[in-house]
Amino acid sequence: MRRLARKRSRLRVSSKSLAVAAGLALWAARRLRKHGYSLQGRTVLITGGSRGLGLALARQMRDQGARVAICGRDPESLQRANESLARTGAEVIAIQADVADPASVAELLDEVRRWLGPVDVLINNAGVIEVGPAVTMSVADYEEAMATNFWGMLYPTLALLPEMRARRSGRIVNITSIGGKLGLPHLLPYSASKFAAVGFSQGLRAEVAADGIKVVTVCPGLMRTGSPRNAIFRGRHRAEYAWFSISDALPGLSISAEAAARRIAAACRRGNAEVLFPIPARVAAVVNAIAPGLTAGILSAVDRFLPAADGASRGRRKGADSQSRLSPSWLSRLGDRAAKKYNQIA
Repeated sequence: MRRLARKRSRLRVSSKSLAVAAGLALWAARRLRKHGYSLQGRTVLITGGSRGLGLALARQMRDQGARVAICGRDPESLQRANESLARTGAEVIAIQADVADPASVAELLDEVRRWLGPVDVLINNAGVIEVGPAVTMSVADYEEAMATNFWGMLYPTLALLPEMRARRSGRIVNITSIGGKLGLPHLLPYSASKFAAVGFSQGLRAEVAADGIKVVTVCPGLMRTGSPRNAIFRGRHRAEYAWFSISDALPGLSISAEAAARRIAAACRRGNAEVLFPIPARVAAVVNAIAPGLTAGILSAVDRFLPAADGASRGRRKGADSQSRLSPSWLSRLGDRAAKKYNQIA
């Protein structure tokens, strides 16, 4: 009898636990529905949306039922991207614009409102990358990086904030970088501009939270988007392109553009403060926050294996003009496939 009583007691406890778990699950589901942000029918503007991660994001937003506007500076790549998105029946427009120019941004937003209505979600994705030793970089390289990576994020954001505040609703997703969390050798102009972007994005989130606007700071590490082909290289440009494009393509060290786009879209819906991926980037950010001296030592050691600046050219070359027997090769195969898939190649 005692054993039977103990069994009945355990069953009652188990039933209560299940009831509590079910109640918590139901509460969580209701809370998610209440506070979640559906992208269905929303107007989403993606800067730098004609290729790479921007194009992957446009496809992801299209799949979630959003009306998509993309912009870019190159009319040919923009047209190709527009055609590939339109073939699926998506409601999409493509507009040539330079986000580093306030007047161009104003015209861009007027066109988006005209064709798709008010912008609900702004994804600041446009960016440039300069790779090479610090001594080969000019002030113009820093100005170029800041113009696109910081001012090109700031101008659309400031232009859209008043109407988002008036509606008390909106999402601003800023694609920054792990390079905005720790300074990376041979990427100084890029890293400096991304530090500025991270600081602005984090501070803005705090200021507009009361207005019903969520600012999401995205800090990705290496992604397989094919972007090295359109990056700028200085110094020993072929060697610089080789290490950068191979690193950008290695499984485990990098993440696919599709996976990155899915994570960013999910963060947008949830309104996360920050998204940091893949795992190597997350580990690097944590180690740098806890032990910056250790991180500095590791990066110094890494720098010794990067191409030397001695006798290097001061000229600028695009990645597409910096190929060698090392890249493209089997080491960069995944990145080369991504370049074709994400419109980095005509």
